[in-house]
Amino acid sequence: MILKRAGSQPSQKGPEQFFTGTVRIDPLHTAEAPARVGAATVTFEPGARSAWHTHPLGQILVVTAGCGWTQCDGEPIVEIRAGDVIWCPPGHKHWHGATPTTAMTHIAIQESLNGSPVTWLEKVTDEQYLAGPAAQA
Repeated sequence: MILKRAGSQPSQKGPEQFFTGTVRIDPLHTAEAPARVGAATVTFEPGARSAWHTHPLGQILVVTAGCGWTQCDGEPIVEIRAGDVIWCPPGHKHWHGATPTTAMTHIAIQESLNGSPVTWLEKVTDEQYLAGPAAQA
């Protein structure tokens, strides 16, 4: 058994090539082969979001604080709140992040395939992002 004490793993800044705005990633678990599941707590400050991306084996998001948005390619933006659990199927193009005025934190859980848990795509434009739920109503 391995016990990872709270605060024992350093926080990381969300890389600018994959995120817009201020994003903090706090690692929870990185699997060692043959296991392949990883998890992190990700905090998005207001206006921050991920780029479009896919996961080869899917992703579970557990929203733990705040209010955010997520969107699957070709579908409307959906509001997500603390307590919500989201399943993103394998290969499903999506993004997630905070609303323009509210921070959001979630736990992201995903498996790696051939050593990779994610395929990063293009950034979500301001125009796409600002077409949030209120603009779509």
